Amino acid sequence: MISKELLAILACPLCKEEVHQEEDRIVCEACGRRYPIRDGIPVMLIDEAENPRGAKNNAESKDESAVPPGEEF
Repeated sequence: MISKELLAILACPLCKEEVHQEEDRIVCEACGRRYPIRDGIPVMLIDEAENPRGAKNNAESKDESAVPPGEEF
């Protein structure tokens, strides 16, 4: 269980919105991403988050748009 004080200062690293706890996950109230809690520690990394159903990972789409097709490094 994550303390209320910690939950009050946590925010989704992607959209910066408030989060709440559901069982063993921290869930963003805006985008719906679910961040795991491991050994009592929230893992607030975008790459570790489960996307809401049917949503594409925004971090991936940002990476894809950063380099135009055919101009890979």
